[in-house]
Amino acid sequence: MLPDLRVRQRDYLLEISRAITQELDLDTVLARILTISIEMLAGQAGLIALRAQGGWRVAVSQSLSPAFLRQIEPLLGTVPEHEEPELFELPEINRLLQGLTRAASLGLLTGVALPLLARNQVVGVLFVFRNYLGMFSANDKALLQSFADQAAIAVHNAQLYTQQRYEERRIAALLDAVGDGLLILKADHTIEHCNPALARMLGIPMAQIRGHKHEEVILWAKNKDGMTLEQAEVGGWPLTPNASLYVEGDLERSVGPSLPVGITYAPLLSTDGVLLNVIGVVRDISRFREADELKSTFVSVVSHELKTPVALIKGYVSTLRREDASWDREIVQDSLAVIEEEADRLTDLIENLLDASRLQAGALSINLSDVDLSALTRRIAERFQTQENSHRISVSFPANFPVILADEDRISQVLSNLISNAIKYSSGGGEITIRGQVHPQQVVICVSDQGPGIAAGDIPYIFDRFYRSQDASRKTKGAGLGLYLARAVVEAHGGRIWVDSKSGEGARICFSLPRDDSRRV
Repeated sequence: MLPDLRVRQRDYLLEISRAITQELDLDTVLARILTISIEMLAGQAGLIALRAQGGWRVAVSQSLSPAFLRQIEPLLGTVPEHEEPELFELPEINRLLQGLTRAASLGLLTGVALPLLARNQVVGVLFVFRNYLGMFSANDKALLQSFADQAAIAVHNAQLYTQQRYEERRIAALLDAVGDGLLILKADHTIEHCNPALARMLGIPMAQIRGHKHEEVILWAKNKDGMTLEQAEVGGWPLTPNASLYVEGDLERSVGPSLPVGITYAPLLSTDGVLLNVIGVVRDISRFREADELKSTFVSVVSHELKTPVALIKGYVSTLRREDASWDREIVQDSLAVIEEEADRLTDLIENLLDASRLQAGALSINLSDVDLSALTRRIAERFQTQENSHRISVSFPANFPVILADEDRISQVLSNLISNAIKYSSGGGEITIRGQVHPQQVVICVSDQGPGIAAGDIPYIFDRFYRSQDASRKTKGAGLGLYLARAVVEAHGGRIWVDSKSGEGARICFSLPRDDSRRV
């Protein structure tokens, strides 16, 4: 039968082992280890100190004054980071500790320090003090080392647990911060995890996504390109560990229209090739879809707008060059006028396209100078009036309209586009009015006509590049760049442009420019 002391040692070690496996709070486990160490060695006091990133900290202590603990701290700084397992004590530390302990306790206490070793790293130190004569024996140190080993295991486990929790939180934060939607599926297609971006895309709370089947959440509305995940797996996907699957189409949502997305699925396989998870990245491709549509619109509009004047120019030139006909001067002049007009159209279109390209590249230059908007507007209106018989163009500006700092050529471009549109879209004739208003911080110019006006559904888009309403596309020519460039020029001056009219009451478009004397050069 084991002696009573050995039985107690065994029971204490078993108790510590259970505490390490059952208790997650490190300080609680260390406090129990320290209490047992003091009791088994008939000590009166003790402490356990742990190495931290900024130095050392006393994790737990028993029966020691704060003043004594402060005197211990300088000793901790000399503890080496590594310790050979066969060296059970820190000789230099213990020599210093003996002197410190006797001085602090007036010769009443003696002490011993043993390292807490985890993979040959000194993660902490265990101190025990007692008040009877005689040094700590080899058996005492062996017993204390057993408790120190248990404490080291507890510290190491706590560090691993803390690191694991940190990594889990970090990964979760990264996944939640991703702008694309994210799905983590189990092998049976149950959604194990999703991020807020996916919930926003689908308009569904995350709680209603997690735990549900993939096919219950990812519902394709139309235009699927490629096989769905379910169809691909029927065909044997994934056949290799690095296989991926891309599906593009429109997803149904709980509210609002369907959403164009592209989903990339990637498998996560075990070492023996068993499918563990499927990772799905859901990307909103609305802008890519819009870009494709814009490219198609650009090609269609430019092709149409170039084809008509080129065809007219070629036709008139071919006619004039016929050797079997003789044309009088009036016919030749009329034909040349048409050729010149169509060439001007081509020039305007090319200039608008170049300005649109410069705007996309951020190279739309603004050359500021003093501009008299009242006089500039009257000159432009008179030029249009000489070419236009079916409309009457009136200009109204208050007296002493302020001179502002602007690019005269660019503002001329804005006014010309607005007046040209007013003429074009009020083909029945009537009056075109240009009015100026003065406000404390800005001036406002409005161009209005007596045509059919702008439909409410078109108002949010008329300043977009290449946008033309269906009705306008059928009745009038144009590339849909005039208002787009007008907005760019106005905003480059620090102003804004907007629609101020109701459908059926004629169109009225206004823009503002700042009256900022500090910008004068």
